[in-house]
Amino acid sequence: MSTNLEITRRQFLKSAGALVVAFGLPVELRAQTLARDGNFGGPLPPNQLDSWLMVQKDGSITVMTGKVELGTGVSTSLRQIVADELDYPFERITWIQGDTANTVDQLPTFGSQTIKRGGSQLRQAAAEAKATLVSMASARLSVPVEQLTVGQGIISAIDNPKKKVSYAELIGGQRFSRDVTGKIKPKTPSAYAVVGKSVPRVDIPLKTTGAHIYMQNFRLPGMLQGRAVRPSAVGAKLASVDESSVKDIPGLVKVVVKGNFVGVVCQREEQAIRAARDLKVTWQDPKALPPMTELYDTLRKIPSNDKSPANNGDVEAALASAAKTFEATYQWPFQLHASIGPSCGLADVRDRAATIWSGTQGAHQLRPTIAQLLGIAPANVRVIFVEASGCYGHNGADDAAADAAILSQAVGQPVRVQWMRDDEHGWEPLGPAMVMDVRGGLDAQGNVAAWDYQVWTPTHSSRPNGSAGSLLGGSLAGMSAGTPNQSGAERNANHTYNFKNNRVTVHWLNSSPIRASALRGLGSPQNTFANESFMDELAAAAGLDPVEFRLRHLSDPRAKAVIEAVASKAGWRPKQAGDGRRGRGIGFAKYKNLAAYVAVIAEVEVDRATGTVKVPRAFAVADAGLIINPDGLTNQIEGGVIQSTSWTLREAISYDSTRVLTRSWADYPILRMAEVPSVDVSLINRPEEKPVGSGESAQGPTVAAIANAVANATGRRIRDLPFTPERVKSAQT
Repeated sequence: MSTNLEITRRQFLKSAGALVVAFGLPVELRAQTLARDGNFGGPLPPNQLDSWLMVQKDGSITVMTGKVELGTGVSTSLRQIVADELDYPFERITWIQGDTANTVDQLPTFGSQTIKRGGSQLRQAAAEAKATLVSMASARLSVPVEQLTVGQGIISAIDNPKKKVSYAELIGGQRFSRDVTGKIKPKTPSAYAVVGKSVPRVDIPLKTTGAHIYMQNFRLPGMLQGRAVRPSAVGAKLASVDESSVKDIPGLVKVVVKGNFVGVVCQREEQAIRAARDLKVTWQDPKALPPMTELYDTLRKIPSNDKSPANNGDVEAALASAAKTFEATYQWPFQLHASIGPSCGLADVRDRAATIWSGTQGAHQLRPTIAQLLGIAPANVRVIFVEASGCYGHNGADDAAADAAILSQAVGQPVRVQWMRDDEHGWEPLGPAMVMDVRGGLDAQGNVAAWDYQVWTPTHSSRPNGSAGSLLGGSLAGMSAGTPNQSGAERNANHTYNFKNNRVTVHWLNSSPIRASALRGLGSPQNTFANESFMDELAAAAGLDPVEFRLRHLSDPRAKAVIEAVASKAGWRPKQAGDGRRGRGIGFAKYKNLAAYVAVIAEVEVDRATGTVKVPRAFAVADAGLIINPDGLTNQIEGGVIQSTSWTLREAISYDSTRVLTRSWADYPILRMAEVPSVDVSLINRPEEKPVGSGESAQGPTVAAIANAVANATGRRIRDLPFTPERVKSAQT
């Protein structure tokens, strides 16, 4: 790296007069050498007000957050929260995001936690900052606190508006030097002026004009280009590398071998692509993968750790005495994240220190993982988030960063690794395949007398956890993955309905045939698909309308409200039968049983001759508590419906005995623009309730609504995803 780009935390603080360690430097200038104390510092202590925000000399306010913008609009919503709490102009607030040296560790941006968790933390910090500033103004103006008012960052005396002072005049360029006490009460919702309004997203103008710097566009002066050479099969062992096979390629810097990890570094990208393609590598293939036709049976046989998130009443006795009993199995395939742009990472590793640029969801979690991968101290690693081209779960972003780190350490220079489509589709961690069994019983009145639910699933979270083997490059290099973090599949395994006899069992598999991790919503879409499909099956057996059947088994008024609202919005007609081609279905869930309530009604058209299913229209109603940005929430629900429609109708990987075969968009079709349904979203605002996660809340209800609509249209139930033409036609016979 050229020396004119090097800057330490202390040097910048001294020159800029900011009240914490950094200002919003252009992303190209964020490369830092080690500070004089021997490390990069960070994460910032969460109990210090200066860790959350700073008032610049020019009066602008910079917010620092560990939560990052993944395309969901949180960079706008979080600023709305701060602007409201500080009584400050929204347009004068900027932010620093996902930088391990300059932000608090707020956990990854996942699980629909950014507004619920990150927003509440920023709101409290902003409330305490305002209280501090008002106290300072009281001393400066010799006016009691209770006789001061605040507007647009100006504090003035109520009885003498000319007696005033601005935030910048009070503290611009200085530290607060105060703790976040938690004792200052934030505003009540009735006092909000910015929260609750559809403020235009701050990130869109740069993105629509092409000025936004994505990770894939990010460059450092003097950087090299790297590529990894993947094994011939999942789990294959390296036998030999013939470096002479690429010795004549111009610009070749080095062939890197570390365990089973093989990579090349070149001066230019096209040279790295050629070198990776031409390098002669011999692999010893491992034991074959299970046949795809036996995938779900294989999942059932893998040793598991079993947990029961719900077990009340006597399920077996209730089933034995039920008037009618039913059972069904639902199956969900391995799926891709299918990010539009393949993953990219850049690393500068030298002198036992590393700076990593990545589209990671969790910079603070990636930091110790990269440190272990490189064999250096975590304090000597800085991870800087640079927005990539889509994520929605644990895709290849962290893995590309690990590839870059290994190659950079080998050559002692910055190395950029841009995955190809083949890498992304073939080697990203997959959304897990799952199998769900449901048994149910009805009493004589058509009520659910018993419910027994079981799900078999690999882990939904193999994201960086401090163990380098959780990364693709780390596992190939022989690093341990540590103890799997078994989480995610319990999401919505238990439903929201009131059943006297209810049992839910989660079979956490100790391994997976193919590497799997978090896809958007984790286990919630799969479990909601099974639960809500079975609810429709029971409703049909009871001779009841699906909406009525759900309502009679719910006591939560908010759950009832979204179902009643979507039925009204869609003009739902009880017991309306499909005509063989067109049908409607409903799906509902309270995401994770603790976040947003969403109900969806989908309309489908089924061409029984070709097996093609279309979803021309969907209606959705969401209750996410206090709404921060109505347009932003609407976008999240719309996006969830569209993404879930693609999952339901199209998406599944294929593999043979050695590797994933789905390597291109031709192999993995997603919903096309012309096939996107019209989505009518209605929001129920509840200012008296805390805002809760919504980014992953519509996916489960949507897949269930589509499945129920297809059954309504054709009279035949399909329990395996996706609804391919072959599967639809087969269901008619």
